[in-house]
Amino acid sequence: MSVTITWYGHSCFRITDGTVAAIVDPFISGNPSCPVSVADIPPVDIVLVTHDHGDHAGDAVSLCKKYNAPCACVVGTAQALVDRGLPSSLIPAGSGFNIGGSITHKGMTVLMTQAFHTTESGTPVGYVLTMPGGFTVYHAGDTGLFGDMALIGELYPLNLALLPCGGFYTMDARQAAQACKLLKTPAVVPMHWGTFPVLDQSLTNMEAELALRAPSCKMLAMKPGQSITL
Repeated sequence: MSVTITWYGHSCFRITDGTVAAIVDPFISGNPSCPVSVADIPPVDIVLVTHDHGDHAGDAVSLCKKYNAPCACVVGTAQALVDRGLPSSLIPAGSGFNIGGSITHKGMTVLMTQAFHTTESGTPVGYVLTMPGGFTVYHAGDTGLFGDMALIGELYPLNLALLPCGGFYTMDARQAAQACKLLKTPAVVPMHWGTFPVLDQSLTNMEAELALRAPSCKMLAMKPGQSITL
């Protein structure tokens, strides 16, 4: 079964196989790289938040309420989102879950992984999404490089990785390319670049580093608003 990935800029992706749809880090309003509004986002069955910074959690509450969609998020950040107006009934177990744990929703498994970053609540995380047909996507969230990415790739063989590469707040191109090597992912969509002036404004460095460190990994360079089907 094919999977369609839509990038709305920064770290926001909608991922669907036609039976279940997830959106990760829905930063739509105020996102200078996003070409659409919240009203343009198609229905989603679940919303995933990697951490509580505004450029990641931005429109999570409104989308969850609009589509009555549960919010996958870590303990602590779950309460922060409830404080912002998210009904507690849309939080898994009413508390959120934690690193190493997983939930299944409409046949899609969402595994929470560690990430190395900062946050005002809970702790930053990433996610491994396994679609009902088996297609597996890793969204790293905001993170620096860490060696245990190799374990993620070993335990959950990936079809695609969504990795930050803009530097300053997250991994830069060199680290992201090394992450591809550790994860053994056959394909990567770079994210968290170009949105703000302090971030890398092109994928030139990512392309060069990938050729050097993980030449078997295909870079899928997307434009905000673009969809690809794999």
